[in-house]
Amino acid sequence: MIAFMKYINITYRCGVQYRGEQLIDYDLGGIESVYILHICNHPGLTQDALAKNIFINKSNVTRKLAVLEENGYVERRTREDDKRVAEVYPTQKALDALPKVRQVFHQWNEYITEDFTDEEKELLDSLLRRITEKAKRYAGKSAAKPEKEQTQP
Repeated sequence: MIAFMKYINITYRCGVQYRGEQLIDYDLGGIESVYILHICNHPGLTQDALAKNIFINKSNVTRKLAVLEENGYVERRTREDDKRVAEVYPTQKALDALPKVRQVFHQWNEYITEDFTDEEKELLDSLLRRITEKAKRYAGKSAAKPEKEQTQP
């Protein structure tokens, strides 16, 4: 069996490095750019919903949001009707950085597929979408199970 996940992971990590290098003038790392995209596209998203949408655990999201807030990219507000829930909003600084963030994602995608034919790009896109949907179905099932069941073999 082909170890395609190895290649996907390497590609992902190289993409994070590329984004970090391209966004250094914005004081944004490669991981933080993902947050900027989601928060700007979904202002008012709760921290929990953000964690689910980007498939990162809640504690990592909380830490990364603290950094983004400190650097002036996001604002967290507690809900009036439920003080336990924090909603995340982009600041003007995030909205100003958004076009560059989108450009960097686009440039990376163009770079890694520049030697592909249009047909190969379409096939790759189709296959990766199918893999992603199956992985998301697993993650949804896993998240729905009680914690005790998840730890059993």
